[in-house]
Amino acid sequence: MLLLMPKVILDANALLMPFQFGINLDAEVSRLLGDCEMIVPSAVKYELRKLAIENRAAKAGLKLSEKFQTVRTKGTGDESVIEAALALKAIVVTNDASLLKRLKELGIPRIRLRSHSHLVLEGF
Repeated sequence: MLLLMPKVILDANALLMPFQFGINLDAEVSRLLGDCEMIVPSAVKYELRKLAIENRAAKAGLKLSEKFQTVRTKGTGDESVIEAALALKAIVVTNDASLLKRLKELGIPRIRLRSHSHLVLEGF
């Protein structure tokens, strides 16, 4: 039986977590899901590029994003994350409260930061 590897969409907020909270993003997502495919929407990279001009953490987040697959999206910001999650049937990693609420309303599984120390999986 062929098992598909879970797909995980990273938003800009998720890519900043390692630099803001000292979270090992790869290790935490692997702890929750095992082997998975981590993906960054093209609009998220664009957003980080704009922020990186004045923000060190965004520059580091952009560099981190290069190690993951990029998927082209039409939308911008949160819309691109939702678009990618629906198209790929993926789980979203974010700590953005408004995005988390929308994901929950749409029935999209999500991973968020808890207690500034670890990630938790919800809605899976």
